[in-house]
Amino acid sequence: MLFLYNLAVSLAAFFLKIVALFSPKIKLFVEGRKNVFSILEEKIKPEDKTIWFHAASLGEYEQGLPVIEKIKEKYPTHKIIVTFFSPSGYEVRKNNTVADVTVYLPLDTKSNAKRFLKLVHPEFAFFIKYEFWLNYLKELEKSKTPTYLISGIFRDSQMFFKWYGGFYRKALKAFTYFFVQNESSKQKIEAIGFKNVIVSGDTRFDRVAAILERDNTLYYIENFKNNQQTIVIGSSWPKDEVLIAEYINQAPENVKFIIAPHNIKTDQISNLKSQIIKSTVLFSEKENKDLSNYNVFIIDTIGILTKIYSYGTIAYVGGGFGNPGIHNILEPATFGIPIVIGPNYSNFAEAVSLVGLGGCIPISNVSELKEILDRLLTDQTFLKEKSQICESFIQDNKGATNAIMRVVSK
Repeated sequence: MLFLYNLAVSLAAFFLKIVALFSPKIKLFVEGRKNVFSILEEKIKPEDKTIWFHAASLGEYEQGLPVIEKIKEKYPTHKIIVTFFSPSGYEVRKNNTVADVTVYLPLDTKSNAKRFLKLVHPEFAFFIKYEFWLNYLKELEKSKTPTYLISGIFRDSQMFFKWYGGFYRKALKAFTYFFVQNESSKQKIEAIGFKNVIVSGDTRFDRVAAILERDNTLYYIENFKNNQQTIVIGSSWPKDEVLIAEYINQAPENVKFIIAPHNIKTDQISNLKSQIIKSTVLFSEKENKDLSNYNVFIIDTIGILTKIYSYGTIAYVGGGFGNPGIHNILEPATFGIPIVIGPNYSNFAEAVSLVGLGGCIPISNVSELKEILDRLLTDQTFLKEKSQICESFIQDNKGATNAIMRVVSK
């Protein structure tokens, strides 16, 4: 099976080069890996002490950031190495300041894994949430490098729990500890023979809780809001936007809307704007305009959604009408605002929990959307109740980072 795995990785490397000719994202994936080893040779010396963190993409990086920051604080003389698998993570965070070196992770071939780990020679290795690369794990185990999974989630659908997944289960022996998010994950991993597992919780709660300690001011959002009730639509997709646009077009004039689409391609932004009949302004067009005169503000840029949530009365988080499902609900929750989502959220433990508590409300169509938004806008007691649930949800689930550090520090 391991032979087939390595064959599959090699074939994938070949076909990705062909696909890269037609796909800009895959081109980044392929081109970005060409100079990884030369970068590592330049920036890491044999005598350097290093600690390696691997994140699949942007969400996993943000999830691991509280631990990265704590490790950097505890080991100030070590170099922090961060790797990404996906361009959507690397391209956004390649210039981060917490890591000393940030690169793509070379594809998981035997030779790449050996060469990478020889150059990086980490004192510790951390994998964030998932991505179990067999050759890297094998080399880490051979070198007896302390290796940790942080904020892990295990599900029955994963290879480890299939009758044919023995070679994947064997790879898990590389881990010194599994820090998992919930009791269900702990039970699953223990059932296949691993006792070195701790329910530490989700480090994202620590990440978003820390947001409250930062300056979240955006003067142009304040001007646009103009002290009126504001619904923030974050990470929306076209299926979300069809419903949102229909609601906006019949909403009261004293309600403001800020839309931060997941994709900010010009044609998609134009399509969104064309669906809305109320006065609308784009972020890219905001200069020299009195933003208070507009009802809808479309954010055709990236990197400011978190701060925008701080101005919301209500948040709608997109992605729930597609697969795999909704985007980050913890960021709006930390600001204590109720959240509305689409129906596809079952793969996200935090969403299942917050829906169960009542702070997050799923909808399936525009009539349900109208019903819940209208009530939240007009019933202040109801709004305050839902807001308090979201705020408490974040505060009650903090602490995963400290739990991890207590063990790693030993």
